[in-house]
Amino acid sequence: MTYDVNKIRAHFPALNTGLAYFDGPGGSQVPDVVGAAIAASITKPISNRNVNTESEKNAEEIVLGFRRAVGDLIDVDPLGVVYGRSWTQLSYDFSRTLAKSWGPGDEIVVSRLDHDSNIRPWIQAAEAVGAAVRWAEFDTATSELTVDAVKAVLSARTKLVAVTGAGNTIGTRPDLKAIGKAVHEVGALFYVDGVHLTPHAAISAKEIGADFFGFSFYKLMGPHCAALAASPALLETLNNDKLLPATNVVPERFEFGTLPYELMAGCIAAVDFISEMAPGNGVTRREKIVNSMNALEKYEDELLEYLESQVKALPGVTLYGYAKHRTPTIYFSFANHNSVDIYKAMAIKKVTLPASNFYALEVSRKLGLGDTGALRAGLAPYSTKEDVDRLITGLKELIS
Repeated sequence: MTYDVNKIRAHFPALNTGLAYFDGPGGSQVPDVVGAAIAASITKPISNRNVNTESEKNAEEIVLGFRRAVGDLIDVDPLGVVYGRSWTQLSYDFSRTLAKSWGPGDEIVVSRLDHDSNIRPWIQAAEAVGAAVRWAEFDTATSELTVDAVKAVLSARTKLVAVTGAGNTIGTRPDLKAIGKAVHEVGALFYVDGVHLTPHAAISAKEIGADFFGFSFYKLMGPHCAALAASPALLETLNNDKLLPATNVVPERFEFGTLPYELMAGCIAAVDFISEMAPGNGVTRREKIVNSMNALEKYEDELLEYLESQVKALPGVTLYGYAKHRTPTIYFSFANHNSVDIYKAMAIKKVTLPASNFYALEVSRKLGLGDTGALRAGLAPYSTKEDVDRLITGLKELIS
């Protein structure tokens, strides 16, 4: 089935403002069905989870439905799905828990390509217990983070390797399957940040070989929250800090306090929406998701090719991402023009083109952009060629 972007766009009230959105990597717009699901959940009978009253049953079904939705989206066991307020919060929670088994002589590997939420929690957890941190470097000439670069810092002392599924500024998509294999060969755990990858590709955490895989729902048309998945058996081995009366059952023991059922209902609706974007011949929700995401990836790749060709033709431009396999994201700046000034001027033209290091601080510094960063244009399921043309027209006016 072909990808019908106009059919998709009809579900996004935010598009009626006339804005052209290139800030999807920082948070996508939300379809009407997600908002409706949140409203319906928060206004119907709801209470703490149980199986006796109607309100208890409603809460219980939303939580179980959330876990099933994440399971279908990234191909994991729903019983290993943990809800989180954000990906950063989940990474901090799990870094502290995993660090309980680390000590002097142990090593943790982080990647220079990553968002800081998949770097700093691991560095700080390692420092707290006396473990060492080693860096896997990406090549600035090719923008690639190769399996050989990861292998170069692995050893028998490696306890965990944290790597992104896609760089959130330069878009690089490392070969996760190959990296995961190398990580497991030295007996370490593989923790994958799927925040920037999950909105743009069909994901199977099982095929990747990720011991932990997580993402943020607000990057793929859902509410502001996140999820992390691991096998229930692995989660059973982890002893996290929690309140004494709180359950010790997996995955609930990693979720603190009463869950926001309305947000979880919105997440379910987002996954259902994804499954219907271009479902093809799929029967199960998982099959429909894979078909939809494959169709979206093809559409975004073609639109990225057009976007990049137009940006490259602009005078004085420097692009910073060259990886062969990447998300529909470009990172760029202009000689003699301040990126933040361009961002503000484009906002007046009703084009969202943010400028920052976008918390990929190590990437920005390695590229020579310091802590300031550059402009980032990212595509989303509702992006069109007309949006790109508005972006290019606005940039031409500004830099001329």
